[in-house]
Amino acid sequence: MTETLINATDRSLLQTRHLLTDIPGPRSLELHAERAEQVSSGFGIALPVFVERAEGGIVRDVDGNRLIDFASGIAVTSLGASNSRVAERVAAQLEKFTHTCFMVTEYEAFTKVCSWLNRNTPGDFAKRTALFTTGAEAVENAVKISRAATGRPNVLVFDEAYHGRSLLTMAMTAKVNPYKKNFGPMPDHIVRAASANPLRNAGVRVEQVLESVESTLREHDPFSFAAMVIEPIQGEGGFVVPMAGFIPGLRKLADKYGIVLVLDEIQAGIGRTGTLFASEHEQVAGDLVLTAKALANGVPLSAVTGRAELLNAPHAGGLGGTYAGNPLACEAALAVFEQLEDGVLLANARRIEQVVREVLEPLLDSTSIVAQVRGRGAMLAVEFADRGTLVPRPDLAAKVSRDCHSQGVITLTCGTHGNVLRLLPPLVIGEDLLRDGLEVLSRAIASAA
Repeated sequence: MTETLINATDRSLLQTRHLLTDIPGPRSLELHAERAEQVSSGFGIALPVFVERAEGGIVRDVDGNRLIDFASGIAVTSLGASNSRVAERVAAQLEKFTHTCFMVTEYEAFTKVCSWLNRNTPGDFAKRTALFTTGAEAVENAVKISRAATGRPNVLVFDEAYHGRSLLTMAMTAKVNPYKKNFGPMPDHIVRAASANPLRNAGVRVEQVLESVESTLREHDPFSFAAMVIEPIQGEGGFVVPMAGFIPGLRKLADKYGIVLVLDEIQAGIGRTGTLFASEHEQVAGDLVLTAKALANGVPLSAVTGRAELLNAPHAGGLGGTYAGNPLACEAALAVFEQLEDGVLLANARRIEQVVREVLEPLLDSTSIVAQVRGRGAMLAVEFADRGTLVPRPDLAAKVSRDCHSQGVITLTCGTHGNVLRLLPPLVIGEDLLRDGLEVLSRAIASAA
């Protein structure tokens, strides 16, 4: 949160929390009522406020309230929701053309995005990249690529995983409600193995979890698996940082059985954890790495990057999509890459973690409801559970989040049991603003306790 970066965002929206009305305010309530008349009720909502402007770490609603953004559009707007350099590059591209479809006629920005990802994803081997539009598309295409390269059908996924809302990615996702409920039957050839949640596996050694994973592979014939897909930090599953050695252990199992190791970095990648990719903390390179969300700072874009022989395995025409690697999205991504080059954003993510831990970790001793404060960089979470039994307390997570909302701090819940509050502030948030939001959160937790 250096002053250089704060100034570089060219903010005109005052970076302080300020409430003029109750949250939600009267105009937001009017618009929300209209939404209910026009929009499918299948869309949920964390906070029914309508946004008029967003910049840096602040979201201003239609009632004039300024709220602190601890969500970043679910880890998307890491550079703020109206980053000036992203806007400049997208605007310049708008003057040229908005779309041609890369499978019809080509444009250089697509290749440049692929080149940056090939250079910067972990792994000292020749790489190729394929661009798509959504995170779920990236996951599905990683499965397609793995099956094309190996000739095998099965895919190994893990407890507490989240990989998307399409039919295949729902099958790969662990959580039933709301993601899979009423939407079956699910595609087959998806096998689930144990994850290495340190809090929920206290006293269990990582070697034991890896033995369980290998046992699951053997039950289904390990040589029938095309891919194993894992998030380096599990997102919707609860921001779970795996036991030390788990991801490297999966790397060894993948090598042993010729399985493609797919690292789903859709939420954790592009600087969120204080490194470009979360897997750098594990010192592991995936055969395929998936990115989306923060990749283009809010303009829809996703990517599969990995070993050249894998990306080149599908037949010509086998990969693609009408909007895959749209030129506006590619220009937005190039603007993101420019701003990652000097390392300031990565340093900011690490500083955010220091501040969050400084404020929230004392709650482990001062309350009996905070089971763990965890995460890396600006991808952090508080899990609520009864201290002695670890019985999940989703009621407390919901209450704390509601209290934060009422005080003008946007927070999100997650976790298999809905008992985790997650923090995803933009990497450009100022420290004063960050601390103000954390004080609101800390008071809400103390009140709930």
